[in-house]
Amino acid sequence: MTSLTDRKNAAISRGVGMTTQIYAERAENAEIWDKDGNRYIDFAAGIAVVNTGHRHPRVIEAVKAQLDRFTHTCHQVVPYENYVALAERLNAAVPGDGPKKTAFYTTGAEAVENAIKIARHYTGRAGVVAFSGAFHGRTFMGMTLTGKVQPYKAGFGPMMNDVWHLPFPNELHGVSQAEALSALDRLFKADIDPARVAAIIIEPVQGEGGFYEAPTGFIQRLREICDQYSILLIADEVQTGFARTGKLFAMEHHGVAADLTTMAKGLGGGLPISAVTGRAEVMDSPAPGGLGGTYAGNPLAVAAAHAVLDVIADEGLCERATRLGQRLKQRLAGLRDDVPEIVDIRGPGFMNAVEFYVAGSDRPNPEMANRVREEALSRHLILLTCGVYGNVIRFLAPLTIPDAHFDEALTILEDAIRAARG
Repeated sequence: MTSLTDRKNAAISRGVGMTTQIYAERAENAEIWDKDGNRYIDFAAGIAVVNTGHRHPRVIEAVKAQLDRFTHTCHQVVPYENYVALAERLNAAVPGDGPKKTAFYTTGAEAVENAIKIARHYTGRAGVVAFSGAFHGRTFMGMTLTGKVQPYKAGFGPMMNDVWHLPFPNELHGVSQAEALSALDRLFKADIDPARVAAIIIEPVQGEGGFYEAPTGFIQRLREICDQYSILLIADEVQTGFARTGKLFAMEHHGVAADLTTMAKGLGGGLPISAVTGRAEVMDSPAPGGLGGTYAGNPLAVAAAHAVLDVIADEGLCERATRLGQRLKQRLAGLRDDVPEIVDIRGPGFMNAVEFYVAGSDRPNPEMANRVREEALSRHLILLTCGVYGNVIRFLAPLTIPDAHFDEALTILEDAIRAARG
């Protein structure tokens, strides 16, 4: 009999990578069962998508209710009220004073693409500044903005014009805030006039790049520089949004509001939806028809998003994220004396990571990170790696994970890290 893996290899493009060979049969909250009935604890959450857990009852109920009404009209043809209501909720929730407006899309990459479109239209400028280690999607503009070559850019030809990269402030990797800001100053002096820059885009916590948190002082200084040169500040909250960092949006940690905020992943609770929310006058710059998409703001996904926002508020998931993250980081800190490969444990809320170096050196250790991932998987715990060097384990379990399952996962994690040392 042909295995599922063989069928996958014969039918699906090699470019669609897979972290595991687990084929899901069903899932509930923080658990997944495969086709053979094996149970796994999910510390990936579909890459920060099901922050409210797999199949949260309120999300399922909301989608079923919408399914009984209609599944698609295209909002640009026949609009519907729940799209409007969700925009109203996001306009009120996204950091920043003054009127805001929202447009919905389907994927995080679409949200980023449209944020750049809006910024360029509003400012009449073309230049965009992004950061090393960033991840903004796999479309051509998203790929260009992304600050990681392998596997996202390699072999795909010329990137988009007028995109410039700066070093992201990362003390562990030898880049201070002052050095990152100095690089921006040099960019404006040597490469691009700030009067030609439409936007600076930044992840408040880098996702694929390694879960490095932008320092508050750096974010605040970027806001000042953007104001000085009439540049728009774009916060990419696709992975950081919806309680993951202990706040609904990560920018709330810094007391700074972006002009445009992109979001996706956790908004839909497992259904595909994304959004751009921003200052009303900026969002209104494109003419009617300049924004949108056939599936943008699909009514089933919008219904799910309403339920997600309700669950986050009613179940106190921002506060729970902080508590879970503290417990995880304390458990990892208890390993440092016995595991010298651990060089950093970090992250706000429950957007946490552990980074590995070769013991006694300043060299990243991707082999150790991968061994930890494999050892954990053999014990039925699903983990993800990340980082430019692939030497970081990131933790993205649902915020609704039961305490008993969380404690079970932490024990597996500790055993996997010890076993990975050989």
